Amino acid sequence: MKISQEKQKRLAHVARRYYLEDWKQSDIARELGVSRPLISRMLSEARELGVVEITVHEPGAKAATLLERLRQSSSIQGGVLVEDGEGEDATNQTLSQGIVELLRQLGTRRLGVGWGYLIGQLVTWLEENSQLNSTVTDICPLVGNASIPARNYQSNENVRLMAQQLGATPHFLYLPALPDSLEEKQLLCSTEVYRQIYQEWEQVDTALVNIGNYPSSPDFASLVRYGSLLQRQHACGRLLVYYFNEEGTVIQSEQDFAIQVPLDTLRRCPHIIGICSANTSARSLRGALHSGLFTHIVARSALVQSLFAKN
Repeated sequence: MKISQEKQKRLAHVARRYYLEDWKQSDIARELGVSRPLISRMLSEARELGVVEITVHEPGAKAATLLERLRQSSSIQGGVLVEDGEGEDATNQTLSQGIVELLRQLGTRRLGVGWGYLIGQLVTWLEENSQLNSTVTDICPLVGNASIPARNYQSNENVRLMAQQLGATPHFLYLPALPDSLEEKQLLCSTEVYRQIYQEWEQVDTALVNIGNYPSSPDFASLVRYGSLLQRQHACGRLLVYYFNEEGTVIQSEQDFAIQVPLDTLRRCPHIIGICSANTSARSLRGALHSGLFTHIVARSALVQSLFAKN
């Protein structure tokens, strides 16, 4: 139905007073010199004609909409998206809680765990919030131990602490993530220790895999493993100790001596959860999604929203 511009302005004036300026209907009626019931009818008419649009933001509705968009545009089947906290630490703690909730939803039993800052935050959260009724029965690392003392990269210790708080059995990988050379890796991967952890990897039903940024200054080990390959193929992010570019290609090097779950083995895992810390960039997440590796995601809603804002 076509209405005059004058009537539209009148309806808009009434709607602005009521919805935006918080006037009572009786006060609007007094201003215009009409009855209050007429103001009520004008507000109803404004909604019917589209002069006023009312949107209800239900808790979780935004996250559900974003996850649905991911399902339509990537390999993602589901996940947990969280709102930003007051700072990075608060956000990472909320993300950690989201990881535990997703493991519960998936009914995870045999869990493989990567490394990185958010894994360390997850361990901290679990130490304060034990989940002894968890469905998880077994946990193993997906990558060897780092030589640096930082807790976030001590795979076996993180697995031990997580198993303790989840009431699960830990399985350890007594090998370094980055041995000294390709020859040393080949030797270590021929041992019984490696054979046992490989058997664990084949039984994992859920993998927690960190999605991190590609460092502006690559470490020495990465330069030895890849030479100039990472720069030439425009690496933008990291998962476990693998690097990938924005097209989703996981960059392969014949000189790579890292000890971690093989990609082919990881891809056979039913649930692969990509976890993004508070500082994971949109570029890194976009490349990770393009890889088609991940089935689920735990991330900030604002980070996922930024992916679609650029399209």
